[in-house]
Amino acid sequence: MIKTFIQNQLFKKARRYILKYNPRVVAITGSVGKTSTREAIALVLKSRFKVRTAKENYNNEFGVPLTILGKESPGRSWIGWIRLLCSHPSSNPEIIVLEFGADHPGDIAKLCMLVSPQVGVLTAISPVHLENYASIESLIEEKSTLIRMTSPSGLVVLNADDARVLEQKENTSARVETYGFSKQALIRGSAYTLKTRLDDSFEPGENFSELSFHAHLLKDEANIVLPNVLGRQQVSAALAALCVGSYFGIPLDEMVTSLRNYKLQNGRLRPLAGIKGTLILDDTYNAAPASMIAALEVLRDFEPLNNNRRIAVLGNMAELGAVSSEEHRHVGLRVAELGIDLLVCVGEKAQEIGQAAKEGMMEEERILYFSEISEAGHYLDH
Repeated sequence: MIKTFIQNQLFKKARRYILKYNPRVVAITGSVGKTSTREAIALVLKSRFKVRTAKENYNNEFGVPLTILGKESPGRSWIGWIRLLCSHPSSNPEIIVLEFGADHPGDIAKLCMLVSPQVGVLTAISPVHLENYASIESLIEEKSTLIRMTSPSGLVVLNADDARVLEQKENTSARVETYGFSKQALIRGSAYTLKTRLDDSFEPGENFSELSFHAHLLKDEANIVLPNVLGRQQVSAALAALCVGSYFGIPLDEMVTSLRNYKLQNGRLRPLAGIKGTLILDDTYNAAPASMIAALEVLRDFEPLNNNRRIAVLGNMAELGAVSSEEHRHVGLRVAELGIDLLVCVGEKAQEIGQAAKEGMMEEERILYFSEISEAGHYLDH
């Protein structure tokens, strides 16, 4: 009861703030890629505007109003919450960049009613949190709510590489811009290249890689370089940022300069220097089929030298509902196709990944199973 009261009061306070100061709101949702897209968009907009964006995973009924108000969660302190509700907002940004999560039907509609987004960005639709939805169609309906509720005088940004996302252009009267590698995209990426170091020894503070791609806009184009950033999905985030930045009148050369400072968030395919000269690709924030396969494709792009190996350590993927077994098997088959050198499966559901990899002709001796991550860690340390 107290939690509900605080949530309601927090919503009211955030709504009053929106109505009083009228910041322009950019809202991002999707099954994967929300946070990276949010960070890229905020980075581009900060070159010209006073911008506020979410901290970490502030993307739900508490995190979104906290972001609007520029506040941090007091956690379990009721006194802290009371003080927060009585406090004044920290500042008045021109643009607020928000991330919308959706664990249950109706979540996105509630957040849209709170902020009335001027720009809505949909990154991807794939099986995530399906335990709380009757079907993939129900999930599509939920994610597309942002598109339907974006201001008709605003902008809708859609990922042209995802057919389910592209279909949502029929659900809005707002201006629509699309991005991706697809020829259908209005802002298109091409010539994706990932250059990694020639040696296999990585130390903290050193550059691990350089990702580059060519961006084609309607009347302009540019080559964009992202140091220490990995994966085509990061190109998608940058292209979405170009869509939004262009809408707000930021020149392409400024956006290109801003994106050089783009950094991956913790747990989202972030490169880390490990012990014994190893490179760890930390993608541990969440395990979803699409993001897991994207991470595996990045791992495939590394060419190890001196008999070193590309090792995939994969755990359970939760909240997949009726498609759980199918999705775990799909990941396993992809591991085999990509030629990963060693597969380490951790957890009961992850065993299906290993079994599918074996069926995909990956040698049995290159597939290991562990019940606990500590056991897998002990093996990898020796």
